[in-house]
Amino acid sequence: MSKNNLTISYEEFSSIDDLNVQDKDLCNEAIKAMANSHSPYSEFRVGAAIRLESGKIVYGSNQENVAYPSGLCAERVALFTIGSTYPKDRIMSMAITAHTDNFKILEPVTSCGACLQVMAEYEKKQSHPIDVLFYCQNGSIIKTNGIKSLLPFAFAETRLRK
Repeated sequence: MSKNNLTISYEEFSSIDDLNVQDKDLCNEAIKAMANSHSPYSEFRVGAAIRLESGKIVYGSNQENVAYPSGLCAERVALFTIGSTYPKDRIMSMAITAHTDNFKILEPVTSCGACLQVMAEYEKKQSHPIDVLFYCQNGSIIKTNGIKSLLPFAFAETRLRK
C-alpha cells in the first residue's frame, strides 16, 4: 500500500476588476449567456461563454426539462455546440456564472462532475489545457489552468479507441 497526496493549483480573484481584460470580457459574456437559460423549475440560471482560438465566443445556458434528467447544463450545451459546429477550433478558455432571484450567490458556482468529464474529453481531444473561470457576480472568481485540477481522476480509457 502507498499513501499519496494530491495538490491542486488555482488562482482566486476577489473581484472581476482584478482580472485581465480578456478574462473580464469572457465573464461578462457568461452573464449574457444566462439570458437564454430555460430554468422554470429550479429558477437557477447558469451561463457559460467559451473563447475559441479563432476569437469566436460560443454560449451555453442551462436547459431544464419537466422530465428532470432530460435537461442539460450550460457548460455541456456550449461544449457540444463547439463539437458539432467548430470541431477544429481549439477551446482556449471558458467562464461560468450563475444567478437566481431566490437568494444571493456568495461564492463561485463550480461545474458538476458530468460537465468536468466532458471538459476533460475536449482537453484530451485538442491536446491543450482549457482555462476555466468560475465567476461569482457578487464576489470572487476561481481560475484554473486545465481540468486536471478540477477532475484529477477523469475517466480516460485509452483501450476504447480502435
